Amino acid sequence: MTDSQISTFPVPDLDDIPEDLRSMMMGIQEKTGFIPNVFLGLAHRPEELRAFMAYHDALMEREGGLSKAEREMIVVATSGANDCLYCVVAHGAILRIRAKNSLIADQLAIDPSKADIDERQKAMITFAVKLARTPENLDRSDHQLLRDHGFSDDDIWDIGAITGLFAMSNRLAHLASMRPNDEFFTMGRG
Repeated sequence: MTDSQISTFPVPDLDDIPEDLRSMMMGIQEKTGFIPNVFLGLAHRPEELRAFMAYHDALMEREGGLSKAEREMIVVATSGANDCLYCVVAHGAILRIRAKNSLIADQLAIDPSKADIDERQKAMITFAVKLARTPENLDRSDHQLLRDHGFSDDDIWDIGAITGLFAMSNRLAHLASMRPNDEFFTMGRG
Protein backbone atom coordinates (compact mmCIF):
# COMPACT_ATOMS: atom_id res chain seq x y z
CA MET A 1 0.00 0.00 0.00
CA THR A 2 1.21 3.50 -0.76
CA ASP A 3 1.61 6.19 1.86
CA SER A 4 -0.97 8.46 0.21
CA GLN A 5 -3.62 10.00 2.42
CA ILE A 6 -6.76 7.83 2.43
CA SER A 7 -9.20 10.61 3.38
CA THR A 8 -9.32 14.37 3.63
CA PHE A 9 -10.98 13.92 7.04
CA PRO A 10 -9.35 12.64 10.24
CA VAL A 11 -8.47 8.94 10.25
CA PRO A 12 -8.22 7.66 13.81
CA ASP A 13 -5.49 5.30 14.94
CA LEU A 14 -6.76 1.74 15.15
CA ASP A 15 -6.26 1.80 18.95
CA ASP A 16 -8.60 4.82 19.21
CA ILE A 17 -11.49 3.17 17.36
CA PRO A 18 -14.27 1.77 19.59
CA GLU A 19 -13.77 -1.90 20.39
CA ASP A 20 -16.77 -3.24 18.44
CA LEU A 21 -15.66 -1.48 15.26
CA ARG A 22 -12.00 -2.34 15.78
CA SER A 23 -12.96 -5.99 16.27
CA MET A 24 -14.98 -5.94 13.03
CA MET A 25 -12.02 -4.39 11.17
CA MET A 26 -9.56 -6.90 12.60
CA GLY A 27 -11.84 -9.74 11.51
CA ILE A 28 -11.84 -8.38 7.97
CA GLN A 29 -8.07 -7.95 8.10
CA GLU A 30 -7.67 -11.60 9.17
CA LYS A 31 -9.80 -12.70 6.23
CA THR A 32 -8.39 -10.41 3.51
CA GLY A 33 -4.97 -9.36 4.77
CA PHE A 34 -5.86 -5.67 5.07
CA ILE A 35 -8.43 -3.25 6.48
CA PRO A 36 -10.42 -1.53 3.73
CA ASN A 37 -9.82 2.21 3.84
CA VAL A 38 -13.55 2.95 3.91
CA PHE A 39 -13.79 1.60 7.47
CA LEU A 40 -10.84 3.64 8.65
CA GLY A 41 -12.08 6.69 6.76
CA LEU A 42 -15.55 6.53 8.30
CA ALA A 43 -14.35 5.54 11.78
CA HIS A 44 -14.01 9.16 12.93
CA ARG A 45 -17.83 9.09 13.17
CA PRO A 46 -18.39 5.72 14.93
CA GLU A 47 -22.19 5.91 15.23
CA GLU A 48 -22.53 6.60 11.51
CA LEU A 49 -20.13 3.77 10.64
CA ARG A 50 -22.19 1.38 12.77
CA ALA A 51 -25.42 2.47 11.06
CA PHE A 52 -23.83 2.24 7.62
CA MET A 53 -22.51 -1.26 8.31
CA ALA A 54 -25.84 -2.45 9.71
CA TYR A 55 -27.71 -1.29 6.60
CA HIS A 56 -24.95 -2.58 4.30
CA ASP A 57 -25.11 -6.03 5.87
CA ALA A 58 -28.93 -6.06 5.89
CA LEU A 59 -28.95 -5.43 2.13
CA MET A 60 -25.84 -7.16 0.87
CA GLU A 61 -25.88 -10.32 2.99
CA ARG A 62 -29.57 -11.16 3.01
CA GLU A 63 -31.15 -14.08 1.23
CA GLY A 64 -33.46 -13.22 -1.64
CA GLY A 65 -33.95 -13.25 -5.37
CA LEU A 66 -30.64 -11.50 -6.07
CA SER A 67 -27.37 -13.37 -5.79
CA LYS A 68 -24.49 -11.80 -3.90
CA ALA A 69 -22.73 -11.28 -7.24
CA GLU A 70 -25.81 -9.49 -8.64
CA ARG A 71 -25.89 -7.22 -5.60
CA GLU A 72 -22.26 -6.31 -6.28
CA MET A 73 -23.10 -5.74 -9.97
CA ILE A 74 -25.54 -3.04 -8.88
CA VAL A 75 -22.90 -1.41 -6.68
CA VAL A 76 -20.26 -1.40 -9.41
CA ALA A 77 -22.54 -0.17 -12.21
CA THR A 78 -24.10 2.63 -10.15
CA SER A 79 -20.75 3.60 -8.64
CA GLY A 80 -19.37 3.80 -12.17
CA ALA A 81 -22.29 6.03 -13.17
CA ASN A 82 -21.46 8.21 -10.15
CA ASP A 83 -17.71 8.26 -10.99
CA CYS A 84 -16.83 6.86 -7.57
CA LEU A 85 -13.30 5.50 -7.77
CA TYR A 86 -13.33 3.98 -4.27
CA CYS A 87 -16.54 1.98 -4.72
CA VAL A 88 -15.77 0.89 -8.29
CA VAL A 89 -12.36 -0.41 -7.28
CA ALA A 90 -13.32 -1.98 -3.93
CA HIS A 91 -16.63 -3.50 -5.02
CA GLY A 92 -15.19 -4.38 -8.40
CA ALA A 93 -12.77 -6.66 -6.55
CA ILE A 94 -15.60 -8.24 -4.57
CA LEU A 95 -17.64 -8.69 -7.75
CA ARG A 96 -14.77 -10.33 -9.64
CA ILE A 97 -14.40 -12.82 -6.78
CA ARG A 98 -18.13 -13.51 -6.31
CA ALA A 99 -18.83 -13.80 -10.05
CA LYS A 100 -15.60 -15.71 -10.71
CA ASN A 101 -15.16 -13.39 -13.69
CA SER A 102 -12.12 -11.13 -14.03
CA LEU A 103 -13.74 -8.89 -16.69
CA ILE A 104 -17.24 -8.18 -15.39
CA ALA A 105 -16.46 -5.34 -12.99
CA ASP A 106 -14.61 -3.25 -15.56
CA GLN A 107 -17.39 -3.82 -18.10
CA LEU A 108 -20.12 -2.75 -15.68
CA ALA A 109 -18.23 0.28 -14.41
CA ILE A 110 -17.43 1.63 -17.86
CA ASP A 111 -20.34 0.65 -20.11
CA PRO A 112 -22.97 -1.62 -18.56
CA SER A 113 -24.83 -1.90 -21.87
CA LYS A 114 -21.90 -3.89 -23.27
CA ALA A 115 -21.26 -6.06 -20.22
CA ASP A 116 -21.33 -9.83 -20.63
CA ILE A 117 -24.43 -10.38 -18.51
CA ASP A 118 -27.78 -11.97 -19.26
CA GLU A 119 -30.95 -10.08 -20.22
CA ARG A 120 -32.39 -10.32 -16.70
CA GLN A 121 -29.24 -8.77 -15.26
CA LYS A 122 -29.20 -6.09 -17.98
CA ALA A 123 -32.74 -5.08 -16.98
CA MET A 124 -31.64 -4.94 -13.32
CA ILE A 125 -28.59 -2.80 -14.11
CA THR A 126 -30.50 -0.47 -16.45
CA PHE A 127 -33.06 0.12 -13.69
CA ALA A 128 -30.37 0.71 -11.03
CA VAL A 129 -28.38 3.14 -13.18
CA LYS A 130 -31.55 5.04 -14.07
CA LEU A 131 -32.43 5.30 -10.37
CA ALA A 132 -28.87 6.44 -9.60
CA ARG A 133 -28.63 9.08 -12.33
CA THR A 134 -32.16 10.23 -13.21
CA PRO A 135 -34.49 9.05 -10.43
CA GLU A 136 -37.13 11.57 -11.42
CA ASN A 137 -37.60 9.64 -14.69
CA LEU A 138 -38.37 6.33 -12.98
CA ASP A 139 -41.97 5.20 -13.38
CA ARG A 140 -44.20 2.13 -13.10
CA SER A 141 -43.14 0.84 -16.51
CA ASP A 142 -39.59 0.47 -15.16
CA HIS A 143 -40.92 -1.69 -12.33
CA GLN A 144 -43.00 -3.71 -14.78
CA LEU A 145 -39.98 -4.38 -16.98
CA LEU A 146 -38.23 -5.89 -13.97
CA ARG A 147 -41.30 -7.99 -13.14
CA ASP A 148 -41.33 -9.18 -16.77
CA HIS A 149 -37.79 -10.45 -16.19
CA GLY A 150 -38.86 -12.41 -13.10
CA PHE A 151 -38.01 -9.95 -10.34
CA SER A 152 -40.39 -9.84 -7.37
CA ASP A 153 -41.40 -6.62 -5.62
CA ASP A 154 -38.98 -7.62 -2.85
CA ASP A 155 -36.18 -7.94 -5.43
CA ILE A 156 -37.08 -4.54 -6.89
CA TRP A 157 -36.88 -3.03 -3.42
CA ASP A 158 -33.44 -4.62 -2.98
CA ILE A 159 -32.23 -3.16 -6.29
CA GLY A 160 -33.46 0.28 -5.26
CA ALA A 161 -32.19 0.10 -1.68
CA ILE A 162 -28.72 -1.05 -2.77
CA THR A 163 -28.66 1.76 -5.34
CA GLY A 164 -29.68 4.26 -2.65
CA LEU A 165 -27.20 3.07 -0.03
CA PHE A 166 -24.34 3.23 -2.49
CA ALA A 167 -25.42 6.64 -3.79
CA MET A 168 -24.78 7.80 -0.23
CA SER A 169 -21.55 5.81 -0.02
CA ASN A 170 -20.37 7.24 -3.37
CA ARG A 171 -21.00 10.77 -2.17
CA LEU A 172 -19.17 10.19 1.13
CA ALA A 173 -16.24 8.71 -0.78
CA HIS A 174 -16.20 11.81 -3.01
CA LEU A 175 -16.55 14.11 0.01
CA ALA A 176 -13.54 12.52 1.70
CA SER A 177 -11.50 11.95 -1.48
CA MET A 178 -11.32 8.38 -0.24
CA ARG A 179 -8.49 6.35 -1.69
CA PRO A 180 -9.04 2.65 -2.42
CA ASN A 181 -6.57 0.19 -0.94
CA ASP A 182 -3.96 -0.83 -3.50
CA GLU A 183 -4.81 -4.47 -2.80
CA PHE A 184 -8.28 -4.08 -4.33
CA PHE A 185 -6.91 -3.30 -7.79
CA THR A 186 -5.57 -6.80 -8.36
CA MET A 187 -8.01 -8.97 -6.40
CA GLY A 188 -9.93 -11.47 -8.51
CA ARG A 189 -8.03 -10.73 -11.72
CA GLY A 190 -6.05 -13.93 -12.10
